[in-house]
Formats: sequence, structure tokens, C-alpha cells
Amino acid sequence: MATFARFGYRKTSMEDVARAAHISRPGLYFLFSSKEALFRAAVTQALGRDITAVEQVLSDRGRPLSERLVEAFDQWAGRYVGGPLTHDAATVIDDHPDILGEIVETTPRRFEQLITDAIAAESGREAALPVAQTLISASIGLKHQVASRESYLERLAAAVGLLVR
Repeated sequence: MATFARFGYRKTSMEDVARAAHISRPGLYFLFSSKEALFRAAVTQALGRDITAVEQVLSDRGRPLSERLVEAFDQWAGRYVGGPLTHDAATVIDDHPDILGEIVETTPRRFEQLITDAIAAESGREAALPVAQTLISASIGLKHQVASRESYLERLAAAVGLLVR
């Protein structure tokens, strides 16, 4: 992902990735048939790490729910705000949704379920889903409105404070 982040999806060549990985380009093609397959594998791995981090954060019941929610959203989205890959990855997904396959649907659904379950554990199941969905919508909007992770977290904390009691 670092090479894609540095050059952007379109400008990253398999040669760039091979050089960064200290392997030959034919060796890279042995592992990944195309740049799309490599990008899909990199995104899948990153999303897997993100979801695992979210699960760990939300499972720490010794911390207030509001803190866990803000940190979970930071692991899921905040750490990418203002990063060099954010815009390019969104463009690739919009222009070529087939590149990433079903992961662009299943992983966000898993995130929503984790947020919903965390809220339900403290506020009840009935209110949890609409609150989780509203927080996710706020997060998506904030990603397009703010230029830094710090601004994202500050405004997301305000949304959590308003919606989670």
C-alpha cells in the first residue's frame, strides 16, 4: 500500500512495487497476475487489519463507549483522512468497482455491525442501528469536509457526543 500511497494507483507500476518489495518484476507477476490483483490484495489486507483493530477497540469494555467509538472510527476511516491515497483509492473504486470485488460491500457491513453491537450493549438494540448508521454517515461526510485526521476526530467526537448517551 505504501507504494500506491506514494504514487497513486494510476501512476504506480508493477516495477515500482517490485522495487519497493525488493523482488524482481517477474517474481511479482508470479505472485500477482496484474496491478489490479495486487491492489485488491493490498486493500483486502489493509481492510482486514482495520476491522481487527476496530474489534479490539470496541471489545475493551473498561473504557467509555464514546471513547471506543471515536477510536473505532479512527481505525476505520480517520487515519486515512488527509492521506495521499484517500482520493485516488476512492476514484479507483468509483471508476472500477470490479477491481476490488465484494470486499467493498462486505467489510463496511461488518464495520456497521460492530458499531451497532457496541452501541446496543449499552443503549439497547432498538436504538443502536439508526445511531450506528447516522455515525457512519457523519464519518463519510466528514472525510469529504476536513483536511486532517485531527479535524476528523474532533468533529466525529462531537457527533458521538450528540448521538450516544
